[in-house]
Amino acid sequence: MAVQEGAKYLESPIGGRGVLLGGLLGVAPADVVILGAGVVGISAARIAAGMGASVLLLDIDLARMRYLEEILPANVKTLLSNPYNIEKLVSSADLLISAVLVPGAKAPSLVTRSMLHNMKRRAVIVDVAVDQGGCVETIRPRTHHEPTYLVEDIVHYGVANMPGAVPRISTLALTNATLPYVLDLANRGWEEAALESPALAHGVNMIEGRITYRHIAETFNLEYHPLPYDMHDSVRPG
Repeated sequence: MAVQEGAKYLESPIGGRGVLLGGLLGVAPADVVILGAGVVGISAARIAAGMGASVLLLDIDLARMRYLEEILPANVKTLLSNPYNIEKLVSSADLLISAVLVPGAKAPSLVTRSMLHNMKRRAVIVDVAVDQGGCVETIRPRTHHEPTYLVEDIVHYGVANMPGAVPRISTLALTNATLPYVLDLANRGWEEAALESPALAHGVNMIEGRITYRHIAETFNLEYHPLPYDMHDSVRPG
């Protein structure tokens, strides 16, 4: 959806640069820059590439980037994510997608307001991490009724619940993924289910008022309580 929304708001009638992601015969495609090669970043790269854009995907994991170079389309290139490359590529982007996420923690700040001065006028920023603080200094949470705003003449898309625009598909996808865990919790209770499932054990955030998820405790400067040792030690893989 990050690419879909970005492509829409690049259209001139709703305030964008008037750019088509795939270009046309004799006209260069749009430049799409994606920060983060996690699930969101890879999905965005595939969609943008499929629409014919020129895509640059940035990440800090070199091994992962080598793998992605092999499996992604030829119009997707990878680059090491660092402050120099981010600042350089932000200035060339027609569409910038921020897809960096630290589970349970505030998103890292990667794009500063000063970088916007060098961006193309009416380029579009879509910050998928806006609900965890965002990676762009100037991003603010928005709703589907008022999804965009301008800062330094750059279109910012900051909807915190992007899947809410396609509730049928997003609900089916979410329930497909979560139903097995819900049934496990319902049938066995959280303690036994967490002992058998590392995924559920890692999903325990709080027990009896104690925060058991490190990133949440660090984000809010609260005391971190690891899962009881005997329980954590009993969690079996598989």
